[in-house]
Order: sequence, then C-alpha cells, then structure tokens
Amino acid sequence: MDSPPLAAVSLVLLASFLLFFSFAQSSTIGVGYISKILEIQDRERALPSAQVAAARGVLQRLLPSHSSSFEFRIVSKEQCGGESCFIIKNHPSFTRRGAPQILISGVTGVEVLFGLHWYLKYWCGSHISWDKTGGVQLNSIPKLGSLPRLQDDGILVQRPVPWNYYQNAVTSSYSFAWWDWKRWEKEIDWMALQGINLPLAFTGQEAIWQKVFQKFNISKEDLDDFFGGPAFLAWSRMANLHRWGGPLPQSWFDQQLVLQKKILARMYELGMTPVLPAFSGNVPAALRNIFPSAKITRLGNWFSVRSDVRWCCTYLLDATDPLFIEIGRAFIEQQLTEYGRTSHIYNCDTFDENTPPVDDPEYISSLGGSIFEGMQSGDSNAVWLMQGWLFSYDPFWRPPQTKALLHSVPIGRLVVLDLFAEVKPIWNTSEQFYGVPYIWCMLHNFAGNLEMYGYLDSVASGPVEARTSENSTMVGVGMSMEGIEQNPVVYDLMSEMAFQQNKVDVKEWIDLYSARRYGRSVSTIQNAWNILYHTVYNCTDGAYDKNRDVIVAFPDVNPNLVSMLQGRHHTNVKLVSRRADLVKNTDSYEHPHLWYSTTEVVRALELFIAGGDELSGSGTYSYDLVDLTRQVLAKYANELFLKVIEAYQLKDSHGVAHQSQMFLDLVEDIDTLLACHEGFLLGPWLESAKQLAQDEEQQIQFEWNARTQITMWYDNTEVEASLLRDYGNKYWSGLLKDYYGPRAAIYFNFLTQSLENGHGFQLKAWRREWIELTNNWQKSRKIFPVESNGNALNISRRLFHKYLGNPDTYDH
Repeated sequence: MDSPPLAAVSLVLLASFLLFFSFAQSSTIGVGYISKILEIQDRERALPSAQVAAARGVLQRLLPSHSSSFEFRIVSKEQCGGESCFIIKNHPSFTRRGAPQILISGVTGVEVLFGLHWYLKYWCGSHISWDKTGGVQLNSIPKLGSLPRLQDDGILVQRPVPWNYYQNAVTSSYSFAWWDWKRWEKEIDWMALQGINLPLAFTGQEAIWQKVFQKFNISKEDLDDFFGGPAFLAWSRMANLHRWGGPLPQSWFDQQLVLQKKILARMYELGMTPVLPAFSGNVPAALRNIFPSAKITRLGNWFSVRSDVRWCCTYLLDATDPLFIEIGRAFIEQQLTEYGRTSHIYNCDTFDENTPPVDDPEYISSLGGSIFEGMQSGDSNAVWLMQGWLFSYDPFWRPPQTKALLHSVPIGRLVVLDLFAEVKPIWNTSEQFYGVPYIWCMLHNFAGNLEMYGYLDSVASGPVEARTSENSTMVGVGMSMEGIEQNPVVYDLMSEMAFQQNKVDVKEWIDLYSARRYGRSVSTIQNAWNILYHTVYNCTDGAYDKNRDVIVAFPDVNPNLVSMLQGRHHTNVKLVSRRADLVKNTDSYEHPHLWYSTTEVVRALELFIAGGDELSGSGTYSYDLVDLTRQVLAKYANELFLKVIEAYQLKDSHGVAHQSQMFLDLVEDIDTLLACHEGFLLGPWLESAKQLAQDEEQQIQFEWNARTQITMWYDNTEVEASLLRDYGNKYWSGLLKDYYGPRAAIYFNFLTQSLENGHGFQLKAWRREWIELTNNWQKSRKIFPVESNGNALNISRRLFHKYLGNPDTYDH
C-alpha cells in the first residue's frame, strides 16, 4: 500500500531529519584565516531592504500564489549565534486571515531563500530543480492560508562554513554559452534557493579585455586573433587556444557586457559574493612586437591535430615581468570602472594545464607572488581563488613546488578549490593544502555529458569529514561541474551539505527525495530509487565518468583490434592522471565506463514503469523515466556494438547485418524517447545560439560554434579527427537521428564491404567519410524542434518490451 500524502509523510520524518541540524560546533582554522575578507564583505553587502526585495522577487517568480504567505527579514550574525544562518518561525500573525503565516530570517537574501527552500522541502514536500531536469514540483504545497506550522520555537540552522561555491571555469561554455537575461535570472534564482553565495561571474569579460588591451596598443585585428568563438571562450580565456570559432563581432562584446552588469547587480542584491576573473598571463601574440623585451613564452600545442598555428600555441606573459603587474592592475581597475564595485575575490588559473618552465621552488614562489600582486595592485583587499585541478593530474606539482605556490601569498589571501574532492580529494594528502584555506568541491560532470552517475555516499560524508578533521583549513563547499542540468538528485544533496553539520544518512534521504520529487510516495518508485542509490549513484571505482558510450562516442577503431574479453563484464577504470587521458587518440577500443550491475538497473526501470500510471502528468517523473530508460538502452547499445564486432571477427555477414540494423533501430528509438522531454532536445541549444545573433552571418557563425562543440569540438584534417571529438557529446533528440546514427551506419557499411570484398577493414576510408559527414553537419542549417513531443511512459514501455523483454538481454 502506498504512503499517505507527502505533507504528512514529511512531518512524520521531519523530527528525525532535523537531528542533522544544530549550531556549528566550531569554526575551522581556515575560517579564521579569511575573517578579514568576511568582515569587509559583510560591511559592503547590499542594504537589508534591497536583499529582502530581491528575495521577494525570487518568491514571486517561484510561487506567486503564496507570496503573501511569507515574510522575509535580514538579521545579524549575532542573532544567529555568530555565524550565517536562516531562521524559520511561525509568523506572529499566523492565525489572522490574510496575514503572513511563515517568517523566514537570514543573514543575507541567500540564507533567507535557502530557508524558504528548506521549508518548502521538509514541511510542504516540494522539490526544486532545473527546468530541463523536470523543473519544480509544487503541487504538494497546501493551499493559501493552510501552510504547516512549526514547533513554537521554530528552527535555526547555521552554515558550518561560510562559503558555498558554484561553477567551473568551463561551465560558462558548456552550459551558459547562449544564455540571455531571462535564463540567467532563472539560474540566479536557483542558486539562491540552493544556498549558493560564491558563484563565478565570468560573463562579458572579453569586453573588459578589449578595453584593457587597447590601452596597450593592441588593435582590433590582433584581438580578433586572440579571442575564441562564443562556444569556446572558456578555453581561449585559459590560454588553451585562440581564434577557434571566432572572430567575435562587436555586438557580442557589447551585449555580453550589458548582461554581466545585470548578473552582478542581481547577485549583489541577493547578498552573494560573485567571483570575478583576474589576469593569468594570457596575452595576444601582438604584444611581443609592442613590448619586445617582455618575457613572453609561446605555449605548446593543446590538442590541435597538427599544431595548427591559426589557433594553437598561445602566448603567456611571465608573471615575474613588470608588465604582468601592470596589465593585472589595469584589468582589475577596468572591472571596477565598469561594474562600480567588487566583492574582492578573483579567480586566476595560470597553471591549469600550463606547467611552469622551471621547478625551482623559489621561482614558483616568485610567480605566485607576482600573480597576486597584479590583483592586489588593483584592489588592496584582493583574495585569489584558484582551482586545485593542477594538483590532481600534473606530476610537476610535488610537495616542494606545491608549497612554494601556496605559500607565495599571505595566508588568508589565497583560497584553493579542492575541485574533485568527492572522488580524489587533495586536502587529506596535502596536510590540508599546507595550511591554506580551501573549498571542498564536487566536480561530478565532464563537458555536460548526460549519464546517470554519482557517488552520493561521498557527497553526504566527505565535506563533514574534511571540516571536522584535525587542523582543518576548509572554508566552504562547492559544486564545480563542467556542465549543469543533469542528475538533479546529486545536486539536491550537495546543496544541502552547505548547511549540514553531520553526515547524512543517504538511505533515509533518498526515500524522502523520491517522494518530494514527484509530490507523493509510490512504493514501486521508492524501491527503484533504492536500487539506483546502490548502483548508478554509488560509483566507488575512482574513475572519471567521461561518457564514452558507443552511440555518442563511436569508436574510431579497426574492428580486429576490439577485444571481447572485457566487453560484457564490469569495467573498473583506474583514475587517469590528467585530462589528456580522457580524450587520448588511440587505435584500440576502450570499453565504456561501467561500475554497476546492469541487471539491477533494468529492474529499477521496470519498477519505474510499473509506478508510472500513478504519476501521470508529473514533469519530474517524465524526466527521470526518460533518463533512466536512456541509461539502460545506452548500455544495451554498447553490448550490441560488441555483437556486431564479434560477428565481423567470425566473418558472419548475416550477423553483422542483423546486429548492426538492431543498433541503428535502437538509436532511432532512443531519439524518439528523448523527444518526450525538453531536457533532451538538440533544438533549444541551436536556437538559443541563433537568437543571440544580430544578422545572418552571425547566425551561421554561432550555429557552427554550437554544433561543433558537441561533435568534432576542435580541428581536423580529411583523415585525422579532432583529438577532442565527442568530448562534449550529448544524448539529445535530433543529434542521435541526424548525426550519431548516420555515423554508425557508415562504419557498419565498411564492415559489410570488408566481408563482401574479402579485404581488410578500410580504416582510412572510414575516417575520411565520417569526418566529412561531421564537417558537413557542423555547417548544416537544419532546424530541430524546441518543444517535446510524445508520451514518455508509453514509449518507455514499448522500448522495454522491444529490447529488454528477454531476461537474457543482460546477464551481468
């Protein structure tokens, strides 16, 4: 029998759940180190009235029917026990008709809105996620005037650490590239409701750089060669490439600067601390001619097929050169001029995939000191925020070199992001970053790939273990994914860790999550989620989850080199040493990452389908059903590919034809399934790119950028594919049927020809043909739907019976 309505369920479970919450036991050593910047930010924060108004704007957009039911207030840290917190109480006028029922207070607008989210979650049984991952579930909220009361004293929940960080340096390109203000406003609302108070704010920086470099006599033509295209700006900012996808039209600079000013204004109004960029040393090539004595080094090739100088091998100004500080100061000052204010925290990643030329600790210390001086010369209160990714992959950074860099800046003026802490934490192998404050981050996603994946137990315990460890220098938690709008369960839990004092019991949490997400508790669905928790969301093998499913990352391989030995068994992939290994070009076939029993996940899908009739009309259920069906069928496609190869190796022409046609039919069927939810459509990505264009020429350029990022990514020759091909792959309806399917068909056709003609597989000819297909697809102007179509439950049922009805389909 199913449980009673969710509001009752949440009240029953609430008492035990709130045991997780209490006053912060003690601040870490790291929090003491950053006390000065926290005091400055508290003084400079927006007026309480402005924060309340901004928070009420979020409420009005989220829940207009109940906007009169809540009153918001900004309170001091002293009223919160000396830390940031939110307080939820019954409103003094609760019983008076038409008066507010719930009073929510917080130190900033962000704490107020997280408090609102918390109340809606655990008193009203609601759920909030990105629109593309199902959106909000608010049907469980009682009608106006009937909101649940709290116990008389209400609740007070403190942040155990001050900061909740958000974004990765490349999220701006993989997810935000084509956003307008309407979409940004939604995201900032979402951030505030998740308690995020330290987001990156990178939009529009090219307009700032344009003005700065012009002061150093760099021409517009030189800057055209410097900046990447709209979908590749993240990598031109990091000095990985230049001009690829460009040049940028002047209208892009102008509109992005206007957008950034709106973004910053809203973040400040809510009490957030936006992180601005700083100068890393990346300079236009022309600067060498203007300053011939400057220490400017040409960097090596970053994944260009043949080191093509048109876009590879950028230039880096040595931080010890006096010009570095001059440019760094000019960039900070220009941002202050344009934006009118700063929150004093700046991101700079000079050494992200750019190894210093010398490993002498004294030299490295001088580099770090000069980088910071460039920030400090423009803002005396500057704090450097640095991604710790380099310490994960680059063997250059041994303890002496790491210490030299981290200690080159006064303690408290450098904060490191432990970027991949849920899988490969650095804090516990570096003596807490050798005494430097850090933020525990969950990386989770690469390139915005769509894959049901996570390590919930690590998320639920890792931040607490780090914070409560001896001599902890942890000052925050964060979400540092490369792409968003996937796996909402993972981000729902991670956002709560910003307010959790103790480890979370994931089993209890997941039971309540499934009920909140759909607005009611359905036993079969709950059982399915328990399976998912122990399988797809329990990846403990220490691997990067870079999606290499055959459909979206088709193997460019001689079929005779594909081994059958591991194909039908769980693959335990060791953690690779650097990002390059995620995209390395090889003639051998590496089996896609698989860390769970596919049979168990098929059972979860069966349960999900069985409970579907009780959740008809639920957008959150529809998204999860499509995603789970996609996950199961994608792994089945990997198996089908191996059956095709096995038949080829046995010279079984009939088997090749039969199995390859099954694969192609499956690709089309998955495309039809994905069309049932807007979170899995190609059309919105392409149309949003074109909508930012000012004319036809820009439309062609922007659409090429959008198409290229998700397919070839970087350059290629006629017979050499990009080394980054399929890195940004997506399970999107339209992309499967129009590109992934035809690409696979070319390969299968070459297999058939090889058997019919009795010659070896024509690897070079296959490459030439699929590369031509890809390049033509990049230039195509074909239009794809932007709205979903089809009944997810009906299609999922049909595909389950078509492909999975035979119990022998999966035998793992």
